[in-house]
Amino acid sequence: MAFSADELRVLRRALANALHPTPLPEEDVQDCLRLAGAVDEAVSEAGRLRAFLLADLARYRDALPGSLSGYLELLQDALAAGYDPRPDDLAALRALRAGPVAAALLERCQVLAERSVRARLAGRAAAVTAPAPRRRLLALPGGLAAAKEPERPPVPPRPKQPAGPGERPMPKPSEVFPPRRRPAPAPPPEERAVS
Repeated sequence: MAFSADELRVLRRALANALHPTPLPEEDVQDCLRLAGAVDEAVSEAGRLRAFLLADLARYRDALPGSLSGYLELLQDALAAGYDPRPDDLAALRALRAGPVAAALLERCQVLAERSVRARLAGRAAAVTAPAPRRRLLALPGGLAAAKEPERPPVPPRPKQPAGPGERPMPKPSEVFPPRRRPAPAPPPEERAVS
């Protein structure tokens, strides 16, 4: 991700303010909000691009062996973007390992898949032993968080009062939805005489 010169200035001011908190002018707050929006948009665009790449990779994998060159090229691009090879990819590469490019990719994918499995297992073991505490994100002082209204004390629930002479009490569910009655059994069908 690349930042423009203006975005870097905004980021530098925000980091300086995080180190030495002071109330920010409204213009700086708006700049920070715009930068956060731009970063969010770039992240979502990267997610859409990744989803498109993975869907394209799956289409090429399903069309093998006819799409061999396209599949190998897309797989290399996906691996460069941080893709963890799936069992389908490993199976396809095993079937294609007669070619030198596919054989080299198979070795690379096996190493990446093994590393990914080990990382997941280590992550599960760490999560079971000691869950990481969640940290709250804090807004910059002087931003929108400073303009929030103070919290109001909770309102105690009203005590139930008996219905007055002109009011109807709340009906019970059995009064609103009476029990269903079973239909009376139908009389046996008359036997028809064959003529």
